[in-house]
Formats: sequence, structure tokens, C-alpha cells
Amino acid sequence: MNKIMRLLERSFIPVAGRIGSQRHLVAIRDGFVALMPILIAGSFAVLINNLPIDAYQNAMTSIFGEGWKTFGGNIWWGAFAVISIYLAYSISYNLAKSYEVDGLAAGMISLAAFFIMVPQVSPNGGWGDISWTYLNSGAMFVALIVAIVSTEIFVRLTRVKHLVIRMPEGVPPAVAKSFASLFPGLLTLVIFAFASILSTKLPDGNLFTFINRVVAAPLTNVADTIGSAVIIVFMNQILWFFGLHGSNIIGGIIEPILLPMIQANIDAFQAGAEPVYTVTKVMLDTFVYMGGSGATIGLLIAAFIVAKRKEHREIAKLGIGPGLFNINEPVVYGLPIVLNPFLLIPFIIGPILMVINTVVLMKLGICPKTVVIVPWTFPPVIGAALATASIRGGIVALINLAIATVVYLPFMGALDRNKTLNSGEIK
Repeated sequence: MNKIMRLLERSFIPVAGRIGSQRHLVAIRDGFVALMPILIAGSFAVLINNLPIDAYQNAMTSIFGEGWKTFGGNIWWGAFAVISIYLAYSISYNLAKSYEVDGLAAGMISLAAFFIMVPQVSPNGGWGDISWTYLNSGAMFVALIVAIVSTEIFVRLTRVKHLVIRMPEGVPPAVAKSFASLFPGLLTLVIFAFASILSTKLPDGNLFTFINRVVAAPLTNVADTIGSAVIIVFMNQILWFFGLHGSNIIGGIIEPILLPMIQANIDAFQAGAEPVYTVTKVMLDTFVYMGGSGATIGLLIAAFIVAKRKEHREIAKLGIGPGLFNINEPVVYGLPIVLNPFLLIPFIIGPILMVINTVVLMKLGICPKTVVIVPWTFPPVIGAALATASIRGGIVALINLAIATVVYLPFMGALDRNKTLNSGEIK
């Protein structure tokens, strides 16, 4: 065990740390995080409109009339129907800030570049007739690419002294920044204007369809499998075991793939159709990471059952409050779980068994798929029921919680009985 841990510390962890601090992945991660308030609002608007309870639907209609869904539909439209616009701005903003360049200007340039690339659908030619399908979750990969490329071009052009207009002192900062960005921004948009023309020569006639066919669809098909779910969970757990924030490190990689999948489910739910995808970040948050990464709410329950040492019971008491809202740093670093060989196996195996159970039950139709984006701080079981808009989701989450507790029990008991580890003498 010690040899494996030392090998991982020497080889895997340094690589993971570099990935977690890579500026483009950080910008993607933070760009998606910035969208969470909009996404959560849109999700609950969809849930309110489409809660599958006949009595509720009839009551809402009788109280507010036949058009009562317009209110929630407007929120859905403002949140989800144009989500790629927000993403193009937020990623660009965060990436530019990492270069210490004006994030507002970079974000605006990215938005303009994104719209330049959007295909026109007017049958008579001209501009202005575009399909919202080029703005919704199906366009997120293009928004991500445009944001990164436009910002990289813009940043490099701002470093060319002859292209930057320096205003005299006394000019308001906002005006000075605007003029400083004038020529770099203009040249960036010129480059994208040529790219837009060239994109019409692609096999699919535009960049959006081409990217979705060549990049998005294959990645989505691979991601929506048990194997992918297990890999994601394993990577998250092993990083946390070594004290690294697994969710942050892999967030920039998995968010661009998993978020469009939950949004496709939400759109299907909104339209009254069957949701398509099983593996989503919301599924991981509500069915696997209960109590936080590692399903540590199960560890706390196990500690209450078998722990006799005072320090273990005290940590369990301190950890249960935050754990009910999926905050587990007091347990991860206080018990500790980090670099604790007694808890390595359950910390990894428990969540893997939970994600396998969830994916299998969802694919069999026993558990509904996730159709609502709920905050990751929602208490376990309740969050799963809301995410699936079904009590069956809560029941499956309860089963997963039982799995986590059973897996942790013998290891927590062994940890509690081990005098060497508890005395701090283990090497």
C-alpha cells in the first residue's frame, strides 16, 4: 500500500496539479461555474412547469389559467435557450483575467466573434435570421472554442504596442480601456469574419454542425456509459485522497461534456419527451457525492455506529452538520481521510459502487434520469428527488446511502481499533 501511495505521489499527483492549474481549463471551469445561478433558475422554472403530478397541474391551471406556464417558459427561454451566449462571454472573461487583460473587453469581443460564426438561415440572404438552436446548449462546444481562440488572439494583439491607443492622463478609465482595445478587438473580429466564410466550406456547411458531429457527439456517446462514470468518480476520489480538490481539477475537462447532457434532458422534459442521458454532473452530485466527495455522509453514519474513540465521535458530530449540505472538508482533513490508508479503499470503492448502481437503474428505467439542475449543497436524498422530479430518485439515493454506509463500516471499525494510527505513529 505504501509503495502504491509513494508511486502516485511521485508521478500522478504532480501531473494532476499541473492540469488543475492550467489556465484554459481553469477558465472553462470558472466560466461554467459563473452560469450556475442562471442554470438553477432555469431548471426550477422547468420543474415548476412540468412537475408530473396531475393534481398539481390541474390546480395551477385552475388558479392561474391556461397560460400559467408562460411565466416559467420565459425564464427557461432566458436561461437555457441562449446559454451558449453566456458561456462565450464568461469563459473569455475568466481567461483574459488570467492574463491580466481587460476581461470585459475580451468578453465582448468573444460575443461578437461568436455571433459572426452563427450561420444565417434567411432564405432570401442577408443577416439577422438565425436559429436559436445555434445559441442553446447544442452550441456550447463552439462557444467554448470561440471564447478561447478569440481571447488568445485578442490578448496577443494587445501586447503589440503599435496597436494600442494610449489616452492622456485625466481620461476616464472606462474610456481609456475602450480605446486601448479598439484595434486589437477590430483585428480579432476581422480574423473571425474570414473564418466564418471559410467555415461554409466545411462538409456540414457551418462550424456548429461540424463540431457537434465530429467532437460533441462522440464525446457525449462515450461519456454516457458506466465506464466513463466510473473513471470520473475514481479520478475525483484519488485526487481528494491526496488532498487535492478533485472537483476543481477535473471540472474544466468534464463540464463541457456533462453540462450539455443535462440541458438536453431538461429540454426533453420541457417538451414532454423522455430524457436521453444518464451520466450528468447533477447525477454525480445528488446520487454519488452525498455528504461531499467520497459519499462521506456514509462514513459519518458508520462512525456513529461503530466508533468508540472520543476523537472519532467528536469529528462525526462536527462533520454531520456541514455534511448534510455536502460540505465534507472537516471530515476529509479532520479525521483525516487524506493519506489515511485505512480509508483509501472505501473512499474509492463506495462511490464507484454507487455510481454503477445509479447508472444501471437509470438505464433500466427504474430510476428517472436527472432533469433539474439543483445546487450541490442540497441535502442528500432531497436533492436526488428534486433532480429527477420523482420520489423514485430519492429512494435510489437512499439505497446508495446504505451502500456507502455498509462499505465504510468495517474500515471505520478497523480505524477506530488501530492504536498505531490513532497515536500518530504510522509511517
